[in-house]
Amino acid sequence: MQVNRRSFLMGTAGAAAGLAFGAGSATPAFAEDVSLRAMWWGSNDRAKRTLDVAKLYQSKTPGVTIVGESLAGDGYWTKLATQMAGRSIADVFQLEPGTISDYSKRGACLALDQFVPSTLKVDDFGADMLKLTTVDGKLYGVGLGLNSFAMFYDTAAFEKAGIPAPTPDLTWEEYAKLAVELGKSGGKPGPFAARYTYVFDAWLRQRGKSLYAKESPTLGFTVDDAKEWFDYWDKLRKAGGTVAADVQTLDQNNIDTNCLTLGKSAISMAYSNQMVGYQLVIKNKLGIAMLPREKKGGPSGHYYRPGLIWSVGATTKQGEEAAKFISFFVNDPEAGKILGVERGVPMSPVVREAILPQLNPTEQETVKYITLLKDQVGEYPPPAPMGSTEFDQRVLRPTCDELAFERISVADAAQQLVETGKATIRG
Repeated sequence: MQVNRRSFLMGTAGAAAGLAFGAGSATPAFAEDVSLRAMWWGSNDRAKRTLDVAKLYQSKTPGVTIVGESLAGDGYWTKLATQMAGRSIADVFQLEPGTISDYSKRGACLALDQFVPSTLKVDDFGADMLKLTTVDGKLYGVGLGLNSFAMFYDTAAFEKAGIPAPTPDLTWEEYAKLAVELGKSGGKPGPFAARYTYVFDAWLRQRGKSLYAKESPTLGFTVDDAKEWFDYWDKLRKAGGTVAADVQTLDQNNIDTNCLTLGKSAISMAYSNQMVGYQLVIKNKLGIAMLPREKKGGPSGHYYRPGLIWSVGATTKQGEEAAKFISFFVNDPEAGKILGVERGVPMSPVVREAILPQLNPTEQETVKYITLLKDQVGEYPPPAPMGSTEFDQRVLRPTCDELAFERISVADAAQQLVETGKATIRG
């Protein structure tokens, strides 16, 4: 099968890039020819890996064409909203733990139970792994790999500052001291991580709470909790332990715009699978560590989660074909070797075993990290409620930015976060 790959461009402002395989194919056309649209966000490296798997799938599945579209930044969610409004959602599209519940409840996702196990082979994942993408008793997606929260750090910057590598029992108090020291020694402190929902969630879980309530669709924290959270980061910023507000607000929650990638910070708080993408664009060797915790010996706040998720669009007319592609994506050893651990450690034991010998040092570090967490992780939280995406993008981040620019006080920021947040979460 001859495959014609068009060049594509990705931009941090959300520029989209389409790529169709199959043009110029020597394979004869069939009446049942199928064209599937797949849409995701991520780095150039993720796009290349995804498209290479699509090419492999086409070579093994005559009559199927995969049209891939990769977007960067918030442009992905804008595009998805437009597709939902126009009843033209991509056949296969990417979600994450914080958004699958939200979008499945909005009617964006097709329930996949009808395809299990005849078309969608997920038996060897284990029942617990399927719970990670199950909402209200229905399977709305398939996890593409396991990951957890993580802290990446520039090892050269730490060595230059004479600061030891972070240990698993690093406390938030200790973190603040090393972040300030990094800022003083090399001008590259840590991020203003108040605006990351996943870091806030881990911080809350260390204190027996959570970002969202377990029993009902509302926030799981109080104004006092938010005040303590904002106060920590506000004091750290004023002490020189975080990047400046104008740097942090550039972050669209992706690799390209993160302050570590931009060379403004020696630390990034992100997801473990993203280490592969970060290392590709950062010259110095990166280290990986757990997020700081409230106290030594206390809960870590970490839990295993699906790194990313493939879901099938509710408006598709080719649900079974979409499910077949997803099944191939997560189960085929050759596909696994292409994907590596960029989207997380593979769910399939067969694929995991197949890729281990070929992993580079960075990829091996992410696998070791997931293994390290085995005795540190807590229970996986219930699916995020409807409105959680809006809470992240339109409530928490803007409130944190106002705080960083000193346009609002800690107390008012906490009050605003809870009041606006409660109005945003809709169940």
